[in-house]
Amino acid sequence: MKRNIVILGAVIAVIALIVAFNWPDKGEAPAETKPGNAAAEQPAAGPKPGELAPAFKLTSIDEKTSYAVGGARDKALIINFWASWCGPCDKEAPDLIKLYEKYKDQVDLYAVNETKYDTVRGAKDFVKEKGLTFPVLMDKSGDVGDDYKVFSYPISFIVDREGVIRHRIEGPKPIEEWEKMLEEVLA
Repeated sequence: MKRNIVILGAVIAVIALIVAFNWPDKGEAPAETKPGNAAAEQPAAGPKPGELAPAFKLTSIDEKTSYAVGGARDKALIINFWASWCGPCDKEAPDLIKLYEKYKDQVDLYAVNETKYDTVRGAKDFVKEKGLTFPVLMDKSGDVGDDYKVFSYPISFIVDREGVIRHRIEGPKPIEEWEKMLEEVLA
């Protein structure tokens, strides 16, 4: 009998310790700043609006043309980072096609496939299935995505004619919001 009481006491003590160590602390840091939280370990989102767009040069999906970004340009630019497996990218594609058709005389659109985290075959199938008519660039090393601090998809940047980032857009947005941001940049 004494042995059962000792075992029961030990079990209760272990349970009490487990509860005590897992009990939420009222003085706990917010989730986004907790050590070990993936968002907290990522560098601050950047580059930020008002900064020059990081320069890069990438090859098109057909490997026939190179496109460069950096400094002043003839047209404003949308840089859209995406992956073929990304559901929100799939949702966003029709609106990007509409925007490109409406603004292509004033705005370039470069769809940068994060090929390091995707496949060339997946990207080509996506482009064909969606009927993308704007340049699709391949970031095979992931360096451009790293320079732009892309940690999720889609993420887009609107860059003005001076090469300055005016908007960082995380996730798909309604086409009306896109048009408002573009009109502001084109004014």
